[in-house]
Amino acid sequence: MKASELAAVLGGTLEGDDVEIVACAGLDEARKGDLSFCKDPRHVKAVQSTKASAVLLPPDWSDGAPCPVIRVADPNHACMAAAKIFAPPEPVREPGIHPTALVDKSAAIGAGVHVGAFAVIEKGAVVGDGAVIEAQTFIGENCKVGERTHIYPQVTLREGTIVGSDCILHCGVRLGGDGYGFNTTVEPGSPLPKIEKIPQLGIVEIGDGVEIGSNTTIDRARIGRTYIGPMTKIDNLVQVGHNVKVKGYSGLIAQSGIAGSTEIGYGCLVWAQAGISGHIKIADGVQVGPQAGVPQSLDGSVKYVIGAPAEPMKDFGGRLLLPKMVAKLKAEVKELKERLAALKK
Repeated sequence: MKASELAAVLGGTLEGDDVEIVACAGLDEARKGDLSFCKDPRHVKAVQSTKASAVLLPPDWSDGAPCPVIRVADPNHACMAAAKIFAPPEPVREPGIHPTALVDKSAAIGAGVHVGAFAVIEKGAVVGDGAVIEAQTFIGENCKVGERTHIYPQVTLREGTIVGSDCILHCGVRLGGDGYGFNTTVEPGSPLPKIEKIPQLGIVEIGDGVEIGSNTTIDRARIGRTYIGPMTKIDNLVQVGHNVKVKGYSGLIAQSGIAGSTEIGYGCLVWAQAGISGHIKIADGVQVGPQAGVPQSLDGSVKYVIGAPAEPMKDFGGRLLLPKMVAKLKAEVKELKERLAALKK
């Protein structure tokens, strides 16, 4: 595709030669034929050294580029749109049930559903119209899968799990396994405690438009439901404990974990490797920073916390600067002492 054609599609303006574009790449790895992008002036050196054939830049970019420029309002968004043009088409899963799939006679399979090889759909399950159930997926008894939901290979939905419409479950997602529930008692005269499993009798319910990344696990409720609200986006390797409730429109990033019975409000963002304790509430719109540990409820008076235990960014930054400030004060005190000693001579 010519750069001029691409600029027209993206709503941008081409400056420079009308080069041929065949793919998208980052500034550092781009080669001839690639389109790249930048919106942050701090990365001007990366732009100046790129080998891309063209680069997407914002209207106010004044540092130039070594190649033709397509000016757009949002280079990041424009690059994503361009990538969709150059990316190979996704595999098409035609409607039908693969002969190796095991589908119980009592399961209700909607119109236009694809069921892949070696998938298992047990009795009482319901799969909505247009859903895609890929190979080796397990859908347990009385599960419900909404319309147009796409379940990738080797996903497990334990009995009673409900998944809404227009969801995406990536490879290896596990919904509805037992949470960590045990009673420990010490009997007189016994050297070891007695550990008794608490039955996990609830379900997992996933709202419409939710996307769940590979190898994420969401535990079934002890009683009631573990709930992930609409349009929530969950990354890979996230752990959600039993009876957690995420109201919706939130994001849980890789390797974060939420302990049982915690409630996450609307529009929250839990960054990578953050840990949230159980039986607390996180107010709407709060962000929990990377590797933060949250031991108590956050009422929304502070919108971003970080550290362990988590605290406002201003306080966290102040503590980080404290050693440097002390070292600086020690140097100043030393200098003052030396000057005072010189005056006494």
